[in-house]
Amino acid sequence: MQELRLLCLVVLVGLARACPEPCECGEKYGFHIADCAYRDLKAVPSGFPANVTTLSLSANQLSSLPGGAFREVPRLQSLWLAHNEIRSVAAGALASLSQLKSLDLSHNLISDFAWSDLHSLSALQLLKMDSNELTFIPRDAFRSLRALRSLQLNHNRLHTLAEGTFAPLTALSHLQINDNPFDCTCGIVWFKTWALTTAVSIPEQDNITCTSPHVLKGTRLNRLLPLPCSAPSVQLTYQPSQDGAELRPGFVLALHCDVDGQPAPQLHWHIQTPGGTVEIASPNVGADGRALPGVLAASSRPRFQAFANGSLLIPDFGKLEEGTYSCLATNELGSAESSVNVALATPGEGGEDVLGRRFRGKAAEGKVCYTVDNEVQPSGPEDNVVIIYLSRARGPEAAATAEGVSGKQPPGLLLLGQSLLLLFLASF
Repeated sequence: MQELRLLCLVVLVGLARACPEPCECGEKYGFHIADCAYRDLKAVPSGFPANVTTLSLSANQLSSLPGGAFREVPRLQSLWLAHNEIRSVAAGALASLSQLKSLDLSHNLISDFAWSDLHSLSALQLLKMDSNELTFIPRDAFRSLRALRSLQLNHNRLHTLAEGTFAPLTALSHLQINDNPFDCTCGIVWFKTWALTTAVSIPEQDNITCTSPHVLKGTRLNRLLPLPCSAPSVQLTYQPSQDGAELRPGFVLALHCDVDGQPAPQLHWHIQTPGGTVEIASPNVGADGRALPGVLAASSRPRFQAFANGSLLIPDFGKLEEGTYSCLATNELGSAESSVNVALATPGEGGEDVLGRRFRGKAAEGKVCYTVDNEVQPSGPEDNVVIIYLSRARGPEAAATAEGVSGKQPPGLLLLGQSLLLLFLASF
């Protein structure tokens, strides 16, 4: 029995000292080191002792890091992967290394990186990602790295940085971010301000320069003149059909999203109907109401027509088009959204009586609606019902091309006592 125990002990000792054949494993200054550098490795080898704390795979021919690549070495504190040919780091490749303090991925070809893995590396103090092909860093990439002291992102392909990217790095003392092709528009202004006021050391600031636009090429970021920048704002309004429109069956619902901001925001419509959700990147039609080339549509005239001037038309509004209509404006400085809920009421469904009682009640309270340019608006923020006058129209183009709201009510407008009405439940 004692011989069996001795044999088991020998086997266990042998396993503890196991090391992949191309590598050398040993102990130095209390660290358990696996040295696999300069071995012409094309993949991360397996068979490491579980107690390895330092692993060097530098100067090999690794092309990628798959998920679970370092699952065998959960106690790693230092991981060196510089001077390989790594192009992608898959999700889960690094997430298991919760004790990691130093990570060197410099001098590779990384363009595809699982930034979410960094959320598990709360002990990280040194992160070297310089000399890669990175083009983008998510705003929350460093949200868990409160112990990080040194970050190297120089010599990549970063064009911009999301505002607040470095805010979670409360222990940061050294940032290298020179030699990136920055686009010196409104989106980078915050970084200029932060770099000029932060206590973090940022070396080689003469090499933090603009690559675009062309007129600013070569300009040092810290000498960039103020730019006229503003975050988006939106106002969603109703746009009636033009005067003198010929009557025809069906009704035209026309919304207009008035957008402001610098640089000019991108407009997007989000429509939630009983049949599902519709997402539209504006515009999806030309001035004639026909679908633009490349836009997927069931017919040449889409059911929801988004024009370049911010107008949205639904040529044949009915029950299937009821729902929430939201316009979202986005630029480099942020986004803004405005929404309206639209419902169609018909006589016999109680719509008129309910609305009539509601407005009579509001009037008794002194909270009446008022009319501005053919648009009925609530008199206070607590008044969330807006009635919109709607006319029959000759075609969708008429309402789409109108840039403002007509100041005169055309004939055929539908009021509360008429055959149909539209209720806008505003949620501005």
